[in-house]
Amino acid sequence: MEPTHSALILAVGEAEPVVAAHRERLDAAASWGVPAHITVLYPFLPPAEIDEHVLTALTGVAASVPAFFCTLERVDWFGDNVVWLAPAPATPIVTLTAAVTARFPEILPYGGEFTDIVPHLTIGHDHPREVLEAAAADITAHLPIHARVSSLRLIAGRPSPGPGWQNLAEFPLG
Repeated sequence: MEPTHSALILAVGEAEPVVAAHRERLDAAASWGVPAHITVLYPFLPPAEIDEHVLTALTGVAASVPAFFCTLERVDWFGDNVVWLAPAPATPIVTLTAAVTARFPEILPYGGEFTDIVPHLTIGHDHPREVLEAAAADITAHLPIHARVSSLRLIAGRPSPGPGWQNLAEFPLG
């Protein structure tokens, strides 16, 4: 099956040992094969529209933002149904999202559904609050998580269980 969606993410491998089991149960994206990550831009272009010009543009955008260290230091919530980890500092992630959207102004983060950019690593969503709270409590015991963010990753797949999302390209940060 051909991929129908793409995304730009910052993979956070350092978080996997702490969040993987929870994400597998509580985050649909994990069942799609998407690693622990902080989203830079989703949805991005349809995979069929990604060509050499797009890849060249993304190379330049990524190079314009320096690699950085971040710490996932606290659990937070969007309402009662999404639990996530907050990266600090968030500024480089916001800067990277702004740079990508400046280069691709027709693409809005989360399809324009939200006006504020809130960098986060999703733990789980759309499960009973007490289930999400238990995951949050377990993860909190393992914080902080320190990570080095050195590249922007372009992935593509289908937003459904099945064959995992594929890495299409990786762009080193400046």
